[in-house]
Amino acid sequence: MSAFVRRMLTLALAASIIFAAQRTRADAVTDWNVVLLSTIAAQNPFAQARFAAITQLAVFEAVNACNGPYRPYLGTVTAPAGASADAAAIVAAHDVLKFYFPAVATSLDAAMASSLAAIPNGQPKNDGIAVGSAAASALIAARANDGSVPPETFLPSSTASGVWQPTPPAFGPGILLQWRNVTPFGIRSSKQFRSSPPPELVSFKYARSYREVKAVGDLNSTLRPQDRSDVARFFAAASAAYAWNTAARQIIVAHPMPLVEEARAFALLNMAMSDGLVSSMETKYFYAFWRPVTAIRGGDIDSNKKTDADPAFTPFIVTPSFPSYPSAHASASYAAREVLEKIFGFGKFSITLTYPAVPNVVLHYDNLETITDDVDDARVYGGIHFRFDQEAGAKQGYSVGSYVFEHNLLPREQDPD
Repeated sequence: MSAFVRRMLTLALAASIIFAAQRTRADAVTDWNVVLLSTIAAQNPFAQARFAAITQLAVFEAVNACNGPYRPYLGTVTAPAGASADAAAIVAAHDVLKFYFPAVATSLDAAMASSLAAIPNGQPKNDGIAVGSAAASALIAARANDGSVPPETFLPSSTASGVWQPTPPAFGPGILLQWRNVTPFGIRSSKQFRSSPPPELVSFKYARSYREVKAVGDLNSTLRPQDRSDVARFFAAASAAYAWNTAARQIIVAHPMPLVEEARAFALLNMAMSDGLVSSMETKYFYAFWRPVTAIRGGDIDSNKKTDADPAFTPFIVTPSFPSYPSAHASASYAAREVLEKIFGFGKFSITLTYPAVPNVVLHYDNLETITDDVDDARVYGGIHFRFDQEAGAKQGYSVGSYVFEHNLLPREQDPD
């Protein structure tokens, strides 16, 4: 990428940050959730989830320190009586994002100044600023050596059926191998909810999933309806962090709640998504199961008489360069759904998802289940996952989301089970 292109991308991101901060405000927490998503948009989905969890935990830690009713995440931040929780939230988000994304520091500073201008000057504001800065510093320090760097890659030692192989178009090594060892935010370890093994290649379950993705996931499939093409394209572009933070924000704006409740909801949501992705990557590289494109092109060597090969099979969307089982998007999405349903229940909502990279796709939802349904279909109709990948990711994500909610940021009088 040329220096000119990098400069143009930086300017575009800066403009989006300022626009987000200047729009009609809901409150400090939801405003800075928008700024967060704008700032992390260029990162890969795994890094997005990690940065979102750090940021939203810092916001929670800051707001909760201002006389909040919940057990803190770290417990190292204290607030003077009367400190402004709004100022604390703004500065906590700003300082985390500025630390990790110094290239857009000027725009983040401008957004913070605009947000803080709405708060009357005085000691409460000054104290809130100090609390937010302390919370950001504490979370940044806590994640300094969490295993997210340095990058590690993977090459298989076997070409046997069922073993992941480098996939087209790049045919590069497996990426993000280190993510299996990233320190989780809310679960005990990345292995805690490892998925059960994928189905045997000779099984009916494998053959059924194989035939489904072969039929509907090929680039030139005539069996893929337009609406399934739309969701495949949308969730190929939009990360779990983007989709579920956007959904949560719309629910919160439509159903106002105290600032500390908002901060907690976003913190739990993003902890669960990040931990779902860490868990999925641990399972992926533990089993190193092949992707549909490899399986279908080599379907004549898997010892299953019900899996006819198609050497020309090409997925509708590009296959990510790491093993298939389970689906990471499912692990993160079901973790997110579980947290949001525990907080907001199973009622009807009004959620609209759009994404700049797919401007002609607008997705409307009135419940959270249909979002995860679309995520599952998106990966199968996109040709990059078997249905059993989605089912395993769903089970893993549900377990992660339940554990995160039940063991973190609890009311002060309540202890984890």
